[in-house]
Amino acid sequence: MLLFVQPLSCEEGKTALSSAADADELLQHKRATDYGWHCTDAMTTCSHHHLASFCRHVAMGTSKMLRVFVVLGSLFMILFIIIYWDDVGASYLYLHTHVSPGPKTPAPPPQPKPKPSQAPSFLSDIDAFVNQFLEPGSDEPTDPAPADTGNQSEKTEERYVPRQEWKVHLTPIAPELRERQEQRRRMLQEICTNDSLTFPGKNRSFDDIPNQELNHLIVDDRHGIIYCYVPKVACSNWKRIMIVLSESLLHDGVPQRDPQAVPGDLVHNSTMHFTFNRFWKRYGKFAKHLMKVKLKKYTKFLFVRDPFVRLISAYRNKFEMSNEQFYQRFGQVILRRFANQPTPPAHADQAFSQGIHPSFSHFVHYLLDPQTEKDMPFNEHWRQVYRLCHPCQIQYDFVGHLETADEDAEHLLRLLKVDNVVEFPVTPRNVTNNSWETDWFRTVPLEARRKLYKLYEPDFRLFGYDWPESILNE
Repeated sequence: MLLFVQPLSCEEGKTALSSAADADELLQHKRATDYGWHCTDAMTTCSHHHLASFCRHVAMGTSKMLRVFVVLGSLFMILFIIIYWDDVGASYLYLHTHVSPGPKTPAPPPQPKPKPSQAPSFLSDIDAFVNQFLEPGSDEPTDPAPADTGNQSEKTEERYVPRQEWKVHLTPIAPELRERQEQRRRMLQEICTNDSLTFPGKNRSFDDIPNQELNHLIVDDRHGIIYCYVPKVACSNWKRIMIVLSESLLHDGVPQRDPQAVPGDLVHNSTMHFTFNRFWKRYGKFAKHLMKVKLKKYTKFLFVRDPFVRLISAYRNKFEMSNEQFYQRFGQVILRRFANQPTPPAHADQAFSQGIHPSFSHFVHYLLDPQTEKDMPFNEHWRQVYRLCHPCQIQYDFVGHLETADEDAEHLLRLLKVDNVVEFPVTPRNVTNNSWETDWFRTVPLEARRKLYKLYEPDFRLFGYDWPESILNE
């Protein structure tokens, strides 16, 4: 290492080195003059031993500092990458959300861009990002044809059935149908906002609803639809329609188009439907926010029926016929508690062959027993609608009634602009009739009937069903 400084003797050089505070001070001192002295080999000359030691010390210090900065810089970059991905990277998952466009509509006139807020939040940025995937009218085709696969391309084209053109309706939707929906939505809003009726969960927010209670909300991202299914209210047919619309079932390589052709064992298969309670697994901490975005953008609907008639239908389907699953889970419990059967038959077939099964009165007392829900929540077939679909937390766009199912179904499919794709199956004629209520409740004591009404009163009032005078009066 060569240094050029003012000419000094070796003794003077050693004295200067020992008195200099640091290397910079020494260099500045030496550069102040126009003269220099030359030490040709500081490492091999004894008189310059202190100078060589000083140089090694400075070099080692510089190397340590460099390593410290490299380590600190690496740690900073790792932390930055982790924080960036945790807050932003997961938003890429929104790209999985796809909504088919509706019929082409004229583009609206350009609007002036709003001024950005001074402190935009991250969630507002996510809203804007997601909206571009949820707005209808994009140029992406609704039904892309399957890609050719070598020699099978001709067969694929022959099997593929393209979506029909949008229907052109010469008459608008009947005003009385629009008014009917307006009244039903208004009824929901009034009951949910006033204090005339209280029930569990009425005043909680959507964020407070446990994830397991969102399992009845089926999402169709292709058409922007959310359906809350209520068992014993034509939910099998509506689930078939949701399977067809979401194209989650293939037939010969192409989506199934006929709701009636969907096999019965798949209709209630949870893997065929994408429900809100499965959002957490796919979207993680963004699940609740994405639910709110879809609830805001999508069309939400449900179908209901007279609560007491729904109970009769559930009883007939699950206890009047041999049903091993429901007999094991509920039938035996009802027989032991209310039918004086301490040791009921082990299997449903054995019980029915002996003429043993719960009566409708036994079933009503089972629902009124406080111990029932201490053991487990009500089964979905007799759980109240307000607990299944949360109408005070979700503003439904369409409320159908089974009593007007044909008209409501036609209205809804036209509203959703899918009446060219599917038709609601013909309602079966063996449904439980409202006029049968009095006969069914004749064996139920009056006090038990009135308690049962209190248990289901929120459903009666939320959805506009009259007080059942013939059942609750002597």
